[in-house]
Amino acid sequence: MKFAKTVYFIAGIYGLIVLVPQFFTEEKTGRDFPPAITHPEYYYGFIGVGVAWQVLFLILSKDPVRYRAMMIPSILEKVSFAIAVMILFFQHRTSSLILAAGIIDLIFGVSFILAYFKTSTRS
Repeated sequence: MKFAKTVYFIAGIYGLIVLVPQFFTEEKTGRDFPPAITHPEYYYGFIGVGVAWQVLFLILSKDPVRYRAMMIPSILEKVSFAIAVMILFFQHRTSSLILAAGIIDLIFGVSFILAYFKTSTRS
């Protein structure tokens, strides 16, 4: 259970550190990763949903046994982004910086899978 608490806490804090500043960098993101953002609702929607997941990770870190069922969608959240980014990278449709973010999510996704199996409802 300690592993699950630690991995979800780290994931939640890391995610907040990475995502929250993006609420204030729409214009810079458009310059750094052209073209400019033409649908800000997608940009802010993605960040908002991402922040919500980070809060869930922090809640999960407090009582992994109680919230164990939420580990399943948390795995899907991490792995789906990682796989999508890898496919886009190999199609030359995204940068190596985004690939690095996808790899970090893949590492968290694998850690979440391990946490799921290490966390028994009998603990």
